Amino acid sequence: MTQVPQHIALIMDGNRRWARQHKLVALKGHEYVSNQMIEPLAEQCIKRGVKYLTLWAFSTENWQREKTEVEGLMQIFRTGLQRNGEKLHKMGIRLKAIGDLGHFPQDIQDGMAHWIKETEKNDRLTITFALNYGGRDEILRAVHKLVQDYSIEQLRQKPLTQEEFSKYLDTAGTPDPDLIIRPGGELRLSGYLPWQGVYAELYFTEVLMPDFTKDELDKAIEEFARRKRNFGK
Repeated sequence: MTQVPQHIALIMDGNRRWARQHKLVALKGHEYVSNQMIEPLAEQCIKRGVKYLTLWAFSTENWQREKTEVEGLMQIFRTGLQRNGEKLHKMGIRLKAIGDLGHFPQDIQDGMAHWIKETEKNDRLTITFALNYGGRDEILRAVHKLVQDYSIEQLRQKPLTQEEFSKYLDTAGTPDPDLIIRPGGELRLSGYLPWQGVYAELYFTEVLMPDFTKDELDKAIEEFARRKRNFGK
């Protein structure tokens, strides 16, 4: 039987290049992924027995893009939340979010909160959207939360364990990723889940995200099954 990752984390890269290749404006690449890719990838995860899928949709650095692109992305998030929220809920999928969502327009924050609450009892698959997410930012925010609960003296007397620190991360309660996939040809993680992904297998592909079909996901899972994981032992 093929070894299947319990948790796949995906860096959704290559949307703008795909749009340029198809002589479209950049936003059409993002829109295509939102409208056409999430549901089939979720279906394939369920079919293969994957229990957690984390999708990096917007990084802390993405605010630096052209104002028109950022505004367009916000609109895609609005329409995508409603469309995908309803579809994924009907599929029995739970939705979660990580990242500093407080920087998003209030209606997007409210929409995400609605679907997190609405789907909290679903258990076929958990999809986590990484929104305004950066690995260093997450760790820094975790430290800020931690120092509200512990004094310096307490930490001197009883140093924190890795397990205790993990409870302050956005991903608390979610298993660490077994497989991190990056479409788009770049050979780096760009700060994606640096704490959680220390023992994740990495899979890079030249295929751009809008072309990352069910078959491409299967290729990544099959490659994962061929890897020998020893977790540093």
